[in-house]
This record gives sequence, structure tokens and C-alpha cells, in this order.
Amino acid sequence: MPKKKLVTERDLLTLKFLRGFALSPDEKEIVYVLEWIDEKDNKYYSNLWLVGTDGKNNRQFTFGKYKDSSPVWSPDGKKIAFVSKRGEKIGLHIINRDGGEANKLVEEEGAFTNLSWSPDGKFVLGAFRKTEIHKDKEGKKVAPVFREIGRLFYRLDGDGWLPKDRFHIWKYEVATGQGTQLTKGKYEEVSPAFSPDGKTLCFVSNRQPDPDLDTDRMDLYLISSEGKNFRKVSAPDGPKAEPAWSPEGKRIAYLAHTNTKDAWGVTNFHVWVVDPGKRGSAKDLTPKLDRMCLDLGISDTGEAAHGGKVSWSRDGKKLFFMVTDRGSVDLWSVTLDGKMTQITKGKHRVMGFDTNGKVNLLAYSQADFTSCGDLYVTTQAGRSRRLTEVNRDWFGKSQVQIPEEISFLSIGGQKLQGWIIKPPNFNPKRKYPAVVEVHGGPRVQYGNVFMHEFQYLAAKGYVVFYCNPRGSQGYGEKFAGCIVKAWGTYDYQDVMAGTDFLVSKPYVDKNRIGITGGSYGGYMTNWAVGHTNRFKAAVTQRSVVNLVSFFGSSDIGFEDWREFGGQVWENWDHYLKMSPIYYVRNIRTPLLIIHNEGDLRCPIEQAEQLFTALKVLKRKVAFVRFPEEFHGLSRSGRPDRRLERLRRIGGWFGRYLK
Repeated sequence: MPKKKLVTERDLLTLKFLRGFALSPDEKEIVYVLEWIDEKDNKYYSNLWLVGTDGKNNRQFTFGKYKDSSPVWSPDGKKIAFVSKRGEKIGLHIINRDGGEANKLVEEEGAFTNLSWSPDGKFVLGAFRKTEIHKDKEGKKVAPVFREIGRLFYRLDGDGWLPKDRFHIWKYEVATGQGTQLTKGKYEEVSPAFSPDGKTLCFVSNRQPDPDLDTDRMDLYLISSEGKNFRKVSAPDGPKAEPAWSPEGKRIAYLAHTNTKDAWGVTNFHVWVVDPGKRGSAKDLTPKLDRMCLDLGISDTGEAAHGGKVSWSRDGKKLFFMVTDRGSVDLWSVTLDGKMTQITKGKHRVMGFDTNGKVNLLAYSQADFTSCGDLYVTTQAGRSRRLTEVNRDWFGKSQVQIPEEISFLSIGGQKLQGWIIKPPNFNPKRKYPAVVEVHGGPRVQYGNVFMHEFQYLAAKGYVVFYCNPRGSQGYGEKFAGCIVKAWGTYDYQDVMAGTDFLVSKPYVDKNRIGITGGSYGGYMTNWAVGHTNRFKAAVTQRSVVNLVSFFGSSDIGFEDWREFGGQVWENWDHYLKMSPIYYVRNIRTPLLIIHNEGDLRCPIEQAEQLFTALKVLKRKVAFVRFPEEFHGLSRSGRPDRRLERLRRIGGWFGRYLK
């Protein structure tokens, strides 16, 4: 049998990634999006594939170097609508299920989202936002002469400068491509959904006097399919998402909570149902569930966290949704009287699901320790079948180490969950260097999924340790919320308790321990090296350094009051003492700073402050900047930059831990 090869940074160029899917109305097929990397072009492309729900006839459906995404089936199952850029502009395209060339429905400079078909199959519905394009006299795209800012929320990481236009609801006639704008104005409308009879639309919108100052007051609204008879659905205040009509059209399910002053993702989203014609009818079906009804798992190869959906059974008596719990994400159901049932079980992450037709089957995507994400179907009783193995060849040839789940106690007797990955060809009599990884968020979870970066470090001879400290999701609201106004307290103690557990292992060299993390994980890396000299080396990535300046420079800094307690000018001392920059004189650990120049979430000025201070203090520090990249370089950055990032991390630890 051929010897399996060690994991390297270049394996990212080989892996393929599942990026979306839809179940056909007859429940016999799934159309899905498979993303791949072209090394020569240094770009990502994606195409549509089809697979039978019996696991047979898996084949590529669209071809070429395009970015096909967001497929949705027509009600009769004969057509598939999807988003793609096949010309100068992005557009909606329709392709026959039996094959052939895709036909352009509409092409615009902008962004399409939340696609669906009208029940009669005559229209494609969606939310669209027009992009502002500036051109010179020859028609070439150029930067504007100036930007005049009037809105508080004027940029978004990953999107850049937001256009003046907002997302509004459009419908496009399939026969002609004629688009009709159904909502207009200064507010934004998303997640539109046709009622079963096609006469009414439900959507989500924040129509407070200034939505940017009151971001968690979302409401459900109804309009006719012609854009008339606008009215608000009576429901408690709070954020709302993913409205779904019941089969008979008398009720709407949605995901929500009622804490309008929530910190950054502490309060649990639950499954709600409302009768849109009856005041006071909104009801939380899962009030005793102390978990998020969302996918809050993270990995560096799968979709980003925060996905959610709710879907009805055909008889309208049951709803399906996802739950994040102790390192896994699973499918659940709840009846209208509140009886909950877990459908999928195991050590994995369900990243999304879809239903259609008679709802005899649920299609879902799942990642685990040996899969970046594959398609499955299950019955409502939980009898599952795997349909794809998109990276079977790679996993079959690579020496992937299965993490060992562990538990340990922290301050106050708090029990914590973590994982250890041992190097390939592990020898228990040896002493290995180790790396502590800290996740971002903080309201997400590490879990039972494949992490390429961790496997890369293990292949270089490191023991890799990671856990979910207090402040993470998956363990209830109290666990998630205990670090509100108190970053660097319980969370830091938990990371250090995990480090203590790690070095208690006879195969770990306590004098060769490194630490790294990105975003909030970068904050915790900075905090740790400012409070202890136990780490031999550290790599901080896209990190938070100074909460005072973060308020004005981050795209979401104006929401700091939720997480840190009051506005910054009301509590300067508190913000500053919760900032790693306050303790910069204590840093003696050799530190590599990795940051992205286009990061709007944790702007590069954060890294510049830390680097400048450490250079003035004559400490061991290096600063690597990645041009153009937004916050999510490790998951979606330009391929060559993702590889270089891994090389830099491996090189720094190799210099100080080997």
C-alpha cells in the first residue's frame, strides 16, 4: 500500500469545496456548487453539479471558468436558476435540467441574493443591490474623485464601500427577463418569500428611524406580489431572519430572539411561528433550548459560520432547523406544541440543509474530521445516506491525523471541551513542541471538523491544541455571555488552563509552546503574551489591539457598546485596560504580526500600533502585510496569499520552537 503523504500548504490548491445546494421538487436529485482553485490563474471558480438522492449519477452540470452559485429549482423541476458572471456583469441565469447552455435572465452591476421561484414558475424572486460604478471618458472603471459619507454603516468587510443603494426586492419574469422592483426607498429588504398561493410576499426589514443605530430591531413585512398593500407583521421586537410560509399559507416561521440590546451573538436565536393576520400570535417554539438554532461552527475550508434556516414539513405540523452544541452542529425538528427531536447525531458539523416537494427527505451538507463538506440526505427519522465524497482521493492519499477530544477543568471548576492533534508517526516517548490555537468570534465554536491549518502544523511536527473557552458558543447563554464587558478574564484563564493541560502530557515539551489565533483569537494571542512569558513564540493574525481606536476604525465599531459596556467616551479607562496595547511593555515573546491591508473588521491600524510599539521597545517582532485582502484571508483570500500565510506561520514557529 503506498505511503500516505504529509499535509502541506499546497494541498489547498487540490481540495474542492461544497458551496451551496438545492433539493429538487421530486426529491430525486440535488444540484450543488463545487468550488475549485486554478493555480495558474490564481483564482477560485465554481460550477454546478448534479447527484441523485440515491447516491448515483454524480456528474458535473455546468463547465468553464465561471463562479456559478445559489442554484434554485423551478417548481416543476425542469429548470434551475443560479447566479453567475458570464459576461461583463453578474447576472441571473436559467438552465434546463436536461442540459444545454444556460440562458441569461438578467445582467446587472450589483449583488443578487435570496433567490426563489414563484409557485407558478413564471418569476424568479430575489433581493438585489446595485453597485456604484465610476468610469472615465473612455468607459474604463476608475476610482471616484471623492467619497462623501453620510451613513454610519458605510462599509462592510468583504464588500468594501457600500453603495448608496440598499438591497430591495425584485422579481424577474422568466419568459422575458423583465425585472420589476417591488420595494424602494432608504430602507433595506432581504429574505423575500412567496406565499404558497403566490399572492403575497414576506420579507425582513429594519425600518427604525436610523437602522444603523438600532441594528437588532428587525421586523417581518408583507406586500402583494405586485408590490402593494404593505404591512407589518405583529411580533416581538428583536432580530429576525429566514421567514418561511407554512404549506397552507396561514403561518410564517422564522428565526429570532427578543433581546434588542444583545451583545455580539450571546442571546440564542430560536424557532418562532406567527399568524401574520393575528396580533399577539407570535410564539417561540423552543423556549427551553439553551442553544443557538444556527450553524456557528468554523473551519478554514468550509462555509463561514452564522448560517441558519427554518423549513416546514409537508403537513405543516413540524419545523426543521440546525442547532450548535458542544463542538457539533445537527439537524433538529420541533412540532407546533414544542416537542423537539434531534435528527442527525454524531461528531460533525451540519453546514446547511434544504427541503422540497413532499419533504420525505432532508438534504444537508456535513463536514467532519475527514471531510471539508459533503452532501447527505436523511429521513425525518434520522436514517441518513452519504451522497458525495468530493475530496476522497486527497483524503485517501494524505496523512490526516484524527483529533483526540479531551476535557479539562478551568478556574471555578468550569469544565471545558478541547481537542489535541498529534503529529504523524507519533512517538509517545518523544517530547514535541506544541501550538495553542484560539478561535475568533468570540461567539463561534471549534469542533468536529477538518482544519487544514491544524493538519499542516501537525505535519510539521507540532502537537496542536485547541478548545472552546468561555465566551464561545455551543454551551449556552451563560457560558457565551460571561465575558461581556470582561474580555481577557475567564477566556484568558481558560486558554491558560488548557495550556496547563497540554503541558501535563508527557509527550509535550513545556519549554517549546507557541500560541496563535485570528481576529478575537488574535486579540487573545496579544493578551496572552502581554500577561505571561510562558509562550516561546506567538503569531497574531488580523487582531484587535486597541479597543479605543477600534470603535472608529472598524466597520462595526459603532456596535462596541453592546459588547464592552457603554460608549467609549463614557468609559475610556475600561476600554483601554481591556486592550492588549495597554500591556505592550510586558511583551517579551517573539511575535509575528500578520494582517490584511483591506481588513475593515479589524483594520490594519490595529496591527500598526502593536508593531510600532514593539519596535520602539526593541522587542522581537515581525510584521507581514497582505495587500488588498479583507478579514477572511485564511478562508477565502487569494490562493497564493493563503499559501504564503501558512508558510509564514510555519516558518515563525520553526524558528523559535524547533
